Amino acid sequence: MSVLSGKKILLGISGGIAAYKTPLIVRLFKSSGAEVKVVMTPSAKEFVTPLTLSTLSNQPVFSSFTEESHDNPIWNDHVALGKWADLFLIAPATSNTISAMVHAKCNNLLIATYLSCSCPVYVAPAMDLDMYAHPANQENIEQLVRLGNKVLPVGEGFLASGLYGKGRMLEPDEMIEYIISDLKSKLPLNGKTVLITAGPTYEPIDPVRFIGNRSSGKMGFALAEEALRLGAGVILITGPSHLKASPSIERYDVFTADEMYDLVMKKYLQVDIAIAAAAVSDFKPAQVSVQKIKKEKAIQSIELEPTKDILFQMGSRKQKQFLVGFALETDNEVMNALKKLKTKNLDAIVLNSLNDEGAGFSGDSNKISYIDKNEKLTSFDMKSKSSVAKDIFSQILTQYA
Repeated sequence: MSVLSGKKILLGISGGIAAYKTPLIVRLFKSSGAEVKVVMTPSAKEFVTPLTLSTLSNQPVFSSFTEESHDNPIWNDHVALGKWADLFLIAPATSNTISAMVHAKCNNLLIATYLSCSCPVYVAPAMDLDMYAHPANQENIEQLVRLGNKVLPVGEGFLASGLYGKGRMLEPDEMIEYIISDLKSKLPLNGKTVLITAGPTYEPIDPVRFIGNRSSGKMGFALAEEALRLGAGVILITGPSHLKASPSIERYDVFTADEMYDLVMKKYLQVDIAIAAAAVSDFKPAQVSVQKIKKEKAIQSIELEPTKDILFQMGSRKQKQFLVGFALETDNEVMNALKKLKTKNLDAIVLNSLNDEGAGFSGDSNKISYIDKNEKLTSFDMKSKSSVAKDIFSQILTQYA
């Protein structure tokens, strides 16, 4: 999941030759999961057509204060446009547009929208090298920054004049990368690595049969996506699951508790936060048949032995890690969760109860209580697992600085 996913992005286009690159900007924003609307100056239409931008954004394109519909004028509400956006990118930003922004010269819909917005504004200058270097332009650019705008660096290369130097607009992929990096730098888990285990483990009896549980992995996957949204690098180690994770998540698929143990121990010392949400089997068959056991033979009994206690080992090897465990209980719930919190050397534990209808395995909802290492218990209502993941991380962030 990109930090741009779900964002409402306004793209402002002014009248410079670099406007021909803006359809690719729209496409990159859309492919990152963002919703895009375009506002352009009248002169920008000489370099790129509104039809192209409307087709790629799947939204109407705005370029004037009013437009005709069935012979009746309609006002394009610049205030509503500015308030709609989570992020405003003006690219290309010509010398004329930058000057108008600095001096509040409201002579077109783009500037009116800029003056009405309260979201972060990114500006991508684009002009010839002597224009860019001119003290008046440099002063305007510095003033844009003082006003709280983010001015992107310019590229260096051949310009429309045929000269070579600084002033060209960044390439669309460089622009998107810059914005993503800037947004991530403000996220609470930027620069941190989070390890999450998810799903069940299956312990084989023979090549066909296994001992398992009903865990779907949904809670662990929701936690992984939330950690990613908060800016973390995410390592997800999951037992058998049909669920998909964002490509940015470093995912490992395992089958047994032993396989999960080996991977967790390999990755654990690299991470800052670890959340053990997997429903790891407590026992496994002592003997595994190499061949499928035929029905006629009838399995009279299966001798079981304990699996490795992954969470205990994580607690005993803890250094800088903030470690969170899960407890799924049916009786003496809080007492059992507190015992696990202490014996596993956890920083917090998330308590599930199978007595809460709609919570626990398989479903899309969950009801939890969060207990920190000072035994403070915070209970939450039944929610979707994605909302529960937000609640869990909101609690973690109150403890983890």
